[in-house]
Amino acid sequence: MSRPVTLFTGQWADLPLETLAAKAGDWGFDGLELACWGDHFEVDKALDDDGYVGAKRDLLEAHGLSCVAISTHLVGQCVCDPIDERHRAIVPDRVWGDGDPEGVRQRAAQEIIDTGCAAERFGVEVVNGFTGSSVWAKLYFFPPTSQADIDAGYSDFADRWTPIMDAYAEHGVRFGLEVHPTEIAYDIHTARRALDAIGNHPSFGFNFDPSHLIHQFVDPVVFINEFSDRIFHVHIKDARLQLDGRNSILSSHLDFGDPRRGWDFVSPGRGDVEWDPIIRALNRIGYRGPLSIEWEDSGMDREWGAKEALEMVRGQDFAPADVAFDAAFSDSDGDGEGEGNGDGDGSGEGSGDGQGGGDGHE
Repeated sequence: MSRPVTLFTGQWADLPLETLAAKAGDWGFDGLELACWGDHFEVDKALDDDGYVGAKRDLLEAHGLSCVAISTHLVGQCVCDPIDERHRAIVPDRVWGDGDPEGVRQRAAQEIIDTGCAAERFGVEVVNGFTGSSVWAKLYFFPPTSQADIDAGYSDFADRWTPIMDAYAEHGVRFGLEVHPTEIAYDIHTARRALDAIGNHPSFGFNFDPSHLIHQFVDPVVFINEFSDRIFHVHIKDARLQLDGRNSILSSHLDFGDPRRGWDFVSPGRGDVEWDPIIRALNRIGYRGPLSIEWEDSGMDREWGAKEALEMVRGQDFAPADVAFDAAFSDSDGDGEGEGNGDGDGSGEGSGDGQGGGDGHE
């Protein structure tokens, strides 16, 4: 059985949830991954209003939709970031407060804890999001930067996020960091460093999104294999390199959608991500959760694109094998007759594990 396909609502938060749910249901999505902004999932109301989460469920179910994850990328960014005026636009007033940077970071951390509590009330076990980073701006190591400087950033991350993860463990909720430039983890090495810093906390894992790896020339399948027990959720999102000898993967301080950029996000199936190897890798590790389309493409109508992306995912996803492909070459009584595969080698090469060459995780 293929996995459910959901739509992440973050890029649709300008629409009321009722409007978006009706559209997504008509398009054929199985569910929504609700963003914690707009009116899609409001953490304060989920905690203060006893009827709020039930009403959200009723709304989704009326359109044949489920929800198994919510996302708090915007507030999460403020937990570890050096705060400036840009952050004011992405957080609620109650988190911004007077704008004092440390106060914003502490209020953001409490909001993330509250989000875990709200997720439990909503019956959701995964919260996706960002962490922010105090060391992202030190990426280039100039002025000269020491490993002690970077270690301090990972210690800051651990100090701020370990209490949050402890609270999530109490609520039976897990946090999936979307590995991404500007975060404490943006590739395989930094993802491992983040896990080490937080003591491999069981509530901390990843929202796998290949679009943020592919333009860095990081192999998404290697990421899945490296963190097979930490893939809590999956985003379907695509990106395309467009290097022309004038630009680079650093994007040249150009807006998304500017054709001069060295890479950009495109509708799933139209970029450089190879989906078949990813689906096979997810099957190997036994991931059966949703495939959540995070739709971004500055050059395409989003409603047309969301429907096309859904069709692409339906066509790419498949269940793992439950029998070795060459099992039928052998007869049931084991006398060896009829084992040949038609080319005279006698076959007999099947693994015998019923996985069609898999490693048993399916």
